[in-house]
Amino acid sequence: MTGLLDKIFHLRKHGTTTGREIVAGFTTFAAMAYILAVNPEILSQAGMPEGALVTATAVGAALATLLMAALTNFPIALAPGMGINAFFAFSICIAMKIPWPSALGMVFVNGCIFLLLSVTGVREKIIDAIPHSLKIAVTAGIGFFIAFIGLQNGGLVVANPATMVAMGDLGTASVALFFGGLLLTAALIVMRVPGAILIAIFAITIAGAFVSDGKGGHLTQWPAAIVSAPASLEPIFLKLNFHLFTLDPLRAAALTLTLLMVDMFDNIGSLIAVTRRAGLLGPDGKIPRVGRALVADSSAAICSSLLGTSTVVTYIESATGVQAGGRTGLTAVVTAFCFLAALVFTPLFLAIPAVAIAPALVMVGVFMFEAVTDLDPRDLVDFVPAVLTIIMMPLAFSISTGMGIGILVLVVLALAAGRRDRLHPVILALAAVFLLHFLEGPLLAAWK
Repeated sequence: MTGLLDKIFHLRKHGTTTGREIVAGFTTFAAMAYILAVNPEILSQAGMPEGALVTATAVGAALATLLMAALTNFPIALAPGMGINAFFAFSICIAMKIPWPSALGMVFVNGCIFLLLSVTGVREKIIDAIPHSLKIAVTAGIGFFIAFIGLQNGGLVVANPATMVAMGDLGTASVALFFGGLLLTAALIVMRVPGAILIAIFAITIAGAFVSDGKGGHLTQWPAAIVSAPASLEPIFLKLNFHLFTLDPLRAAALTLTLLMVDMFDNIGSLIAVTRRAGLLGPDGKIPRVGRALVADSSAAICSSLLGTSTVVTYIESATGVQAGGRTGLTAVVTAFCFLAALVFTPLFLAIPAVAIAPALVMVGVFMFEAVTDLDPRDLVDFVPAVLTIIMMPLAFSISTGMGIGILVLVVLALAAGRRDRLHPVILALAAVFLLHFLEGPLLAAWK
């Protein structure tokens, strides 16, 4: 068996062993298994059935990860992306009142465009045209947005008619549990405990069984059985539609473009980070077999829309498996089978209360926000649009709004400063799309 695995994954060539790859695969799964609870919790707020979402999350992650392993032999795992799922649920479905089947249709179109751009090589050119500062801002802004949602779900940030937002009551049992869980999650991460986020989620869930929900029950309601057959995918499988492209093509195009951009930056950033840590980058700093990697994650995006979940992306948590010694696709294969095995524990994941997921959202957001350290405050043409992008995402409760504001401000400042290097045709086209999107209401009113 070892000889066969070495022949398939070239273990000796990469200086690794079967045992080390297996451990690395389990480590990667432990680091990202929280998505099995977090993704259904977020998407269910758009009206999607939570049980089916657990199944879609696990199956989507497994299939995409296996595809990445087969095409690239990289120790990289994929799953429905944090940030994109928030954009899907809170911006598209809730804020814009777009039904989730139509949102899945946009995910499908996004995936098809993604695949076309990947196989033609255009994707890298588009990425090169976007200023680095805006790429950083998108990552950090989504992190800020996710953290803000986590603080809201935990009750530490609440609405206030006078100040818009205010701090919640720490004297409330559920808020106190959330805050304690946030401290626990952060402490485990600082101590570099493998699977820190997952451990914290289950610890808070157990504690929630003894904390009142204020309605005569407890925050955690244990299921009758921990193990059961996976929930059916039927309620969400192949339920996507393309009605919005017919009813409101301008909005559909703008939202699909936003999905495409977020997807691009998320995947490319994670891909570079993980391959660099694994020592897989070439001497010229380029990623080997990058074309195959891009085809894998774009195909995964299409698959995710068919399964009934938001876009599947490359996960930065793959770096934990690399840190444990993973160097080949065998690590990814082990991670994929862990996701499939987790399907029988669906009742357990559904029993996890929102207050246990909230600290994970905050910490994932914190990790994404660290990208701001790469911004240069001395270059105002880049810095001002980046900061406004980051601020507007959570305050407008819309990732696309933040991106649109940032791009429009960048174009204006670049024109004012004579910085033609920032006025790439791609940026100008994006600015025009977002401007039309923002003025859609007044323009329609004037037309009538």
